[in-house]
Amino acid sequence: MKYFYPADILLPKSDFEKWAVVACDQYTSEPEYWEDVEKTVGDTPSALRIILPEVYLKKDNTERINRINATMQGYLDSGVFEEHKGSMVYVERRSNHTIRRGVVGLIDLEQYDYTQGSTSLIRATEATVIDRLPPRVQIRKNAPLEMPHILLLIDDPERTVIEPLKNKKYDYTPAYNFELMKNGGGIKGWFLDQKNIEAVQNALAALIEGKDDKMLFAVGDGNHSLATAKECYNLSKDPAARYALVEIVNIHDESIAFEPIYRVLFNVDEKDFINSFIDYTEKNGTSVLQRFNFMTAKGHGGINVNATAKLPIGTLQNFIDIYAETHPDMVVDYIHGADVVASLCKKENTLGFIFDGMAKSELFPAIEADGSLPRKTFSMGHAHDKRFYIEARKIK
Repeated sequence: MKYFYPADILLPKSDFEKWAVVACDQYTSEPEYWEDVEKTVGDTPSALRIILPEVYLKKDNTERINRINATMQGYLDSGVFEEHKGSMVYVERRSNHTIRRGVVGLIDLEQYDYTQGSTSLIRATEATVIDRLPPRVQIRKNAPLEMPHILLLIDDPERTVIEPLKNKKYDYTPAYNFELMKNGGGIKGWFLDQKNIEAVQNALAALIEGKDDKMLFAVGDGNHSLATAKECYNLSKDPAARYALVEIVNIHDESIAFEPIYRVLFNVDEKDFINSFIDYTEKNGTSVLQRFNFMTAKGHGGINVNATAKLPIGTLQNFIDIYAETHPDMVVDYIHGADVVASLCKKENTLGFIFDGMAKSELFPAIEADGSLPRKTFSMGHAHDKRFYIEARKIK
């Protein structure tokens, strides 16, 4: 049985350094990051021109999306890409003195279900927020191309799928080797030959052979992007749209570090929120205490509250959702890095929370036992560690 497939992968013919940009859902409160990327890219063909960084999302994105789709078609027509048929790419991403190893290929969206309690082969790791899908569907539904920033995790403690490839990489045909912009580190890729494509497929199948729970992939990054791909396939039933290009990585890779995704609240009365949070958890929580440090323009502090969920982020997010119902002007952002939280909280009426994250060893057992976790529970590294857009594929 095969669960991961080769793809007809498109790569730019030149200028990889300006082509590759970080995932669109990063630096959403830092427009200066994306402004600097604009300057770096200039007029060179770039993935920047065929994505919509979420920092620029508006209520009506039609004009920008039409321009993105036209640029995609223009890149296809003008020979920006070279197509590599029936390919998988073995990837080594260098960042912060570590190397993350993965393989880029296709998954079948028929084998993926993001709903709570799913028993599918591919499962969401966090609760999917349906309200976040429409703008993403609007971007993808008429797009002739897809580019992945999705990372799927496999639970391979014996390192049977990806790690054997590193010792044979110099026998493969190189795909790319370049430095990523803005502290992104470096990346190398090689095309797998047919023998090693089959080895990857067979090793993946062996991971779940004989198991009652057939979860093979858990979405590490890009939950909502993969959900969007599924929704677009459900709408079109186009055979090309049935598959999605992703990178698979082993959760046991030493480079994989789970980082908490912190919360920053804008347009909020800091004192009222904190007091309301304490009152709510005293009435509804257990005897287990969870620690939250907070930052405001006036200073910082910490509180212990009664847990209303197993993880601290569950306790906090549950209350944020409740508080938002009666405070519609409050805006929530999801932030990687305590230093960024501190910077944002210099503004008046802004409140940031810092808390302990989840260990990566807890992920697969938690999903098998309880289903998906609260949205934005964890991040695999900081923003500059995220996947950059490099490979593309036709989906029309």
